Amino acid sequence: MTEWLLGLVPTYGLWLLAATTFFSCLALPIPASIIMLTAGSFVGSGDLALVPTFLAAAAGGVAGDQLGFWAGRRVGGPLLQRARADAARGKLIDRAVEMMAKRGVIGVFLTRWLFSPLGPWVNVTAGSTGYDWGRFAIAGVAGEMVWAGLYVGMGYGFSGSLEEASATLGSALGLIAAGTVMVVLGLFLRNLLRAQRKA
Repeated sequence: MTEWLLGLVPTYGLWLLAATTFFSCLALPIPASIIMLTAGSFVGSGDLALVPTFLAAAAGGVAGDQLGFWAGRRVGGPLLQRARADAARGKLIDRAVEMMAKRGVIGVFLTRWLFSPLGPWVNVTAGSTGYDWGRFAIAGVAGEMVWAGLYVGMGYGFSGSLEEASATLGSALGLIAAGTVMVVLGLFLRNLLRAQRKA
C-alpha cells in the first residue's frame, strides 16, 4: 500500500498529502510521515511548492485532530471502551488518558509530532473528558505545524535520499523523546524530594 500511495504523490500532490495526514490523525494505518517526506522531496526537485505543501500537510492533520476531538465529545466513552478490547490500543488509550490528566496542553502538542501514535487517542480522550476546545485547538495547530515542518522540511533537505532523511529524522526524534523523558523524570524526582522534605 505504501508504494502505491507514493506513486500517487506526483499526480495528486497536495490533495493526497492532506488526505493522508487527515486519516492518520484518525488512527488509520496510513504512512503519513513517509508521504510528507516524499512530498518534501518533490518540493526539492521543483515539482511542488514549499508553502502549499507544508500547509496541506498541516491542514490535513489539524482537520483530523478536530474530527477526533468532536467525535470524542459525541461518542467518546463508548468508542474508547470498544477500542480498549484490543490490547495494543488499550495501552495507547491508557497512556493518552494519563497524558491528558497530567500534561494537558503540553500533552496535546507533543502527541502531534513527538509521540504521534498517541495523537488520535488523545484527540478522542480530550473530547470525551470535556477538555477546553480552545486550548486543544491551539496546541494541536502548533503541534501539527511542527510535524509538517519537520517531515516536509527533511524531505526537501534530503531530496536525493529519502531513506537517509527518514533515518536522520528518526534518530533526532528519538533523542528529543529521550531528553523529554529525562526532563519529566527529573521534575518528578524533584517534586518527590520536596514532598519528602515537607513530610
